[in-house]
Amino acid sequence: MSEAKGGRGAQLKHTGLRPGWTTGACATAATTAAYTALLTGEFPDPVTITLPRGQTPAFALAAEELAAGHAMAAVVKDAGDDPDVTHGALIRSTVRLLPPGSGVVFRAGEGVGTITLPGLPLPVGEPAINPVPRQMMRDHVALVAGRHGATGDVEVTISVDHGEEIARSTWNPRLGILGGLSILGTTGIVVPYSCSAWIDSIRRGVDVARAAGRTHVAGCTGSTSEKTVVTEYGLPEDALLDMGDFAGAVLKYVRRHPVDRLTICGGFAKLSKLAAGHLDLHSARSQVNKQFLADLAREGGAAARLAAEVEQANTGLAALQLCTAAGVPLGDLVASRARDEALGVLRGAPVVVDVICIDRAGNVVGRSEPAGP
Repeated sequence: MSEAKGGRGAQLKHTGLRPGWTTGACATAATTAAYTALLTGEFPDPVTITLPRGQTPAFALAAEELAAGHAMAAVVKDAGDDPDVTHGALIRSTVRLLPPGSGVVFRAGEGVGTITLPGLPLPVGEPAINPVPRQMMRDHVALVAGRHGATGDVEVTISVDHGEEIARSTWNPRLGILGGLSILGTTGIVVPYSCSAWIDSIRRGVDVARAAGRTHVAGCTGSTSEKTVVTEYGLPEDALLDMGDFAGAVLKYVRRHPVDRLTICGGFAKLSKLAAGHLDLHSARSQVNKQFLADLAREGGAAARLAAEVEQANTGLAALQLCTAAGVPLGDLVASRARDEALGVLRGAPVVVDVICIDRAGNVVGRSEPAGP
């Protein structure tokens, strides 16, 4: 984590909470170990991987199996101090060789879900292994293949012991992810959240930015939205506030300690909750309101049939895709309404606000005009 005086790394350090590893990082470590054993006959233990931001954690193996035609390695997920339902879960990867030219093929093993409804970042029928973990595994398969003169054509089956049971405590069944958990993560690192500690870290982040003379700060829901605002505005690290789900904490503190401009950036679905008046964006405490999105779509010119489809959409992303295809600017409408909600919380404080909505890949899918009191 960064040692900078401000920004995401400093906020995490200030909380005193220990970060952990995502299911995607664990699956990558297990896959790396299994493929190495398949090629060499030996499991690296611990196995070291490289995360998207350059960190190189080492993972101890909890189980291993080498047989004719396949190898399996397993890693226990450590979520650090985050109250993650997958903490302690055993993540397994079984690797089998495929004919040259096959590439890396992913399968859902026991305890990993399958996509059954549209609106998620993977097609229906695919294993619920998200795009970034897939790329991490592809990259590490290529590295291992390069070291040992192999082609890198493999089948990777990820499974999670008791994953289907654990998934009942998540939103997966409601999202149409059936049979188990999703393999997630964009940085490989689980950022732990204690509400009081994280809100205190947000306040410290605002204080640091103001002390450094920053007149423009950004409240970001995660690392992807941070990258977006840096690209859009060139903001330095100490102007970035990792607000996570705590939009209200940012707005209420900035109301008392104003800056000239506040940008709020996050995923479309999450910011649609702010647009609907929610200040806590956590999935356990607020949900995407499809009726609200349908009403906004109507305001944007959606016909009755499209509005009905938006109301019945599986996810916020699916609703956005429907409107985009029909030329209805739902992303901009959500961003503008979220900006207005933010201004309402600021209660006339001398702060200009703009909102940027992004998709999972970090593409801007909606934005508001800056506005102030």
